[in-house]
Amino acid sequence: MRAPVLADAPALAALARDTFVETFGHLYTPDNLDQFLATACTTEAMQEDIGDPERVIRVIEEDGELVAFCKIGLFSGLDFDHGPGRWMELKQLYLRSGQQGTGVANVLMDWVKSEATIRNYDSIILGVWNQNFRAHRFYERHGFRKIGETYFMVGNHRDDEFVMGLDVRPANTQDAPVLAA
Repeated sequence: MRAPVLADAPALAALARDTFVETFGHLYTPDNLDQFLATACTTEAMQEDIGDPERVIRVIEEDGELVAFCKIGLFSGLDFDHGPGRWMELKQLYLRSGQQGTGVANVLMDWVKSEATIRNYDSIILGVWNQNFRAHRFYERHGFRKIGETYFMVGNHRDDEFVMGLDVRPANTQDAPVLAA
């Protein structure tokens, strides 16, 4: 696992595009999917993310090819009132289908939790499509639980999402947040 460099942006964009289309592409009209991909999964978007001090990314390579990545935001950009405390957002955790079940996702999730602790965040928050049951189970195994609802736009298509959260401060810490369901 390593931090990406600007030269990784084209491969990172391809990985994001390929995994998004493979997992969710069947849900959208071609126009909505193309509109989303043209803004979120481009080399330029990935270059911006790599250079953004408010985002932290890690990639995993296999035989010189990017096979997974994880992006966190050092702020929460979700349309959800998460209340007081310092919240870090897990923005993306994408891996090629051949990497599912290999432990790669667990490695990335452990990194996310470690980053939250090192950076002194109270909680981690994420949005996940309400019908992505595999992802729900994965996040629940890592201690996340549903704390609300939000939405995610793919072109003009609105996806209903669950907001899931995980407290990362020790329970005995004064003023530790309590996630409300």
